[in-house]
Amino acid sequence: MKSILLMSILTMTIMLFLIMLSFMLSKKIKYDKEKNSPIECGMNPISLTRIPFSMQFFLLAIIFIIFDIEIAILMPIPIMMFYNIFISFFMVLIFLIILMLGLFYEWYNNALNWAI
Repeated sequence: MKSILLMSILTMTIMLFLIMLSFMLSKKIKYDKEKNSPIECGMNPISLTRIPFSMQFFLLAIIFIIFDIEIAILMPIPIMMFYNIFISFFMVLIFLIILMLGLFYEWYNNALNWAI
């Protein structure tokens, strides 16, 4: 019991020493013109810093995230089937119906058409 307590105190002491050492040795500059500029490389911007963003790429990313989350939610379903098959079947059915309604909504609003 004493060895666990001694090891944890030693670990905490080393950790605090390293944190204090990093704070003392780091160079903190609160205002750096290059780091606060909108371009990361530090060069002066010649043109506009904001590039027009295509809405199709945004919609494609949102659709990818939705279906990626869908896969993550549907992964534990085979394990759920062992406990109560009827409840898990209806939960999956409701989830897939909501997902299909969202897909039909996007299709109806032409969010899936690339060339608008």
